[in-house]
Amino acid sequence: MSDGNIRVEKHGHVLMMGIDRPDKYNAFSISMWEQLAAAYRQLEDDHDLRCGVVWGEGKHFTAGLDLAQWSGKFANGEFSAPADNGIDPLALTTDPVSKPIIIAVHGICFTVGIELLLATDIRVSADNVRFGQIEIKRGIYPVGGATIRWAMECGWGNAMRYLLTADEFGAEVAKEMGLVQEVVPLGQHVDKAVEIAETVAKQAPLGVYATLRSARRTRYAAEQTAITALMPELKVIMQSEDAAEGVNSFVERREANFQGK
Repeated sequence: MSDGNIRVEKHGHVLMMGIDRPDKYNAFSISMWEQLAAAYRQLEDDHDLRCGVVWGEGKHFTAGLDLAQWSGKFANGEFSAPADNGIDPLALTTDPVSKPIIIAVHGICFTVGIELLLATDIRVSADNVRFGQIEIKRGIYPVGGATIRWAMECGWGNAMRYLLTADEFGAEVAKEMGLVQEVVPLGQHVDKAVEIAETVAKQAPLGVYATLRSARRTRYAAEQTAITALMPELKVIMQSEDAAEGVNSFVERREANFQGK
């Protein structure tokens, strides 16, 4: 089975970045994460590119991380720091891309999929999306920014409602709370994201980039203390019996039985 790829294609002033591992519901392998970080670097460095679009191949945007590959890194307190001068798609370990990124999601959008949403600038959802921040079902907790950014953007109660229950929710609920800005019929979501990206790309680039810098100053200054604590907290949790049970239940496709140990 393939580790998957990120399909990268220039579309005028827009960089298209497609998550391509449909046989695994676009679950992110370590290789795919590095490729996405490299694509973000390409967007940053190419003067001709003014906006990016992230989307998913197949029936689903992403089921999250491929835990079988990532659990070892988590146990060492590692996650999203990219190699080879890449830019962290979650903007936790590097500065964010200075150019806007639009994201288009459909089907399943779990865990790191929501965190990618929260690290982008404008979000489009197909009407069939199943959102879920389900890490606590696996004995761990979200370390890609959801615990920080969701409450800031959508309100404390809205964030805790789903962070603490791992319940799924749909596109209209996501729009109501402000997690996504557009809901369109399945099959139109990528086109809508491209339409928005092309509109942004027609504006004065220096003004667009300055707008992002200004808007981000308060946000990222407020986030930094919480970001620093994410992985040290996870490293401790990964040593627990519950974390082992969570990974085993994921691999064995069964409900976990947690003991608080």
